This record gives sequence, structure tokens and C-alpha cells, in this order.
Amino acid sequence: MKVICVGHSTYDTTLPVDEYPTENVKYRLEHHIECGGGPAANGAFLMAKWGMNVSIASAIGNDFYGDQIIKEYEKVGCDTSLLEKHDDHYTTSSFIIANRSNGSRTILSSKDKPIRKLNETLDLDCDVILVDGEHPESAEELLKHNKDAISVLDAGRLNDDTRHLGKMVKYCICAKDYAEEFADTKLNADNIDGLIECHKKLVDFFETNVIITLEERGSFTCIDGEYQVIPSIKVKALDSTGAGDIFHGAFTYFISNGYSLRDTIRYASITAAISVTRIGARYSIPELQEVLDYDNII
Repeated sequence: MKVICVGHSTYDTTLPVDEYPTENVKYRLEHHIECGGGPAANGAFLMAKWGMNVSIASAIGNDFYGDQIIKEYEKVGCDTSLLEKHDDHYTTSSFIIANRSNGSRTILSSKDKPIRKLNETLDLDCDVILVDGEHPESAEELLKHNKDAISVLDAGRLNDDTRHLGKMVKYCICAKDYAEEFADTKLNADNIDGLIECHKKLVDFFETNVIITLEERGSFTCIDGEYQVIPSIKVKALDSTGAGDIFHGAFTYFISNGYSLRDTIRYASITAAISVTRIGARYSIPELQEVLDYDNII
């Protein structure tokens, strides 16, 4: 299978701390972690690491961070022929404060103006597509050209582009915040009626398979007419950076490799949960066998 991921690329610097910093205080850290990031970009990295034939379509700057991102992809065998270097565009850089005491993260990003369409025309044949709303015109082009592909939207930011792309994919995975903003409600994993009402609103609009992620509580969806919360696993979180991206990448991997929707969500949740026990998004991605073995022992 040929996989193409279209989305935002960043270069992350993660600063692990034992408590959230106090203003106007100097801190000295023993170490920090640098690696690439971005929703569909992390998904591409995961699928390449797990042995799939993956290409990343994204824009980076002709700069140091862009060069480092390319080197990372090459290490896992991800095709970078659709990864464009732009002289008039700088690579997004993010600085992440990872609070090891509770697993929270605070992200400060420096991002150039959005590029809606990549220079490369994406009228390319592929079997699997993962998009995150970045470069929306290119994502739309690819989806239109591959209407029968297994396609997934990482719906993390509610805007006109993700509303539009969500109608074009087979699986629209909505973050909890996205679903709440869309339906103008607050969600609670214990309030099934509220989840059902929100899910129905999303399905009525997108007219496709909708999954709502509920962070550490798991995910909510409808399978064969049955609404259900598919729980995650309990872990001690150190850094939640990239957990959602890793969930989407794992979801795309499992659903495109013939797993049922329920098993796909289950394995994707295990993958994301393992990742939050480690520092740094891409460094936290487990091996595929680790995920499969973990499910066998719980």
C-alpha cells in the first residue's frame, strides 16, 4: 500500500521540568530533547517506522530545522520527495514545557504564514491518506484524486478547512476540544447521552465515520449501530506532546491493515498511552510489536 500524509511540519524542542516554571526565575535543565513534529507529519513518521510505504507532503524552510526534519525521515525510510523546501518560508519551531509531575505540556510556537497549496501537484495515486488541515488545497486535490482510498482527517482545529476536508474522508477523528466547539457543548466521558448527541451532530454534518477522542478516557464512536466508549489504558504520564498525532498515525496504520474499527481504536489508544510515558513526541513512539505485546498482557 502507498500512503501519503499531507500536513504541518514543525521542529520541537522539549524542556522537561518537575513543576511548571515560575515567572522571572532562572532554571537550569540537565537535558532537553529536539525532534520533528506536526500532526500528519508525526503520523507519517510512525507509519514509516512501522514499515509502511509512506510519503510526507509538507512545506519546510530552507533552514537548519528543515534539514534536521529531512534527516529524521530518512532514518525511518519515509519518502521526502513531496517535502518542499521554501526559501521564503521558515520551518515552524515549537518550544514545549513538559511538566513531568502531571504529564501536561505547554507549547510556544513560531509559525510562518500558512501555505494553502504546495508547489507539487498532488494528483497522485495512493491507497491511504492522512491529512491534518494544513495545506488544505493540496489535501483536497489528493482526496479528490483518490476517492476510494482509506482516508483519515486529524481534526484538531475547528475552521472552514477542516469542516470541508472532514466531508471528504472515510474517517473523521475529532479531538475533544474540536467536538466541543463544533457542538457548542462540554463533553464528559461518563455522560453517554451528551456524547451521543454530540456525535450525532458531527455525523449529520460530515456524513462519514466519526470518532471523538477523549484524551486519557479513550474514544467514543458508533460501531454497527452501537454507541460505545473504547477505553484507553491507565499509565503514569510524563509528557503528552504528540499523543494525539501518534493516535492518528496508529489509527491509520491499523485501519488500513485490515483491523476492525474497534480493534483499530484500541491499538491506537495503547500506542498513544505508551507514548505519554516518555519524553519527546517522535522519541516516544513505541515499536509495533511493543503495542501488540502490550495488548496481550492486559
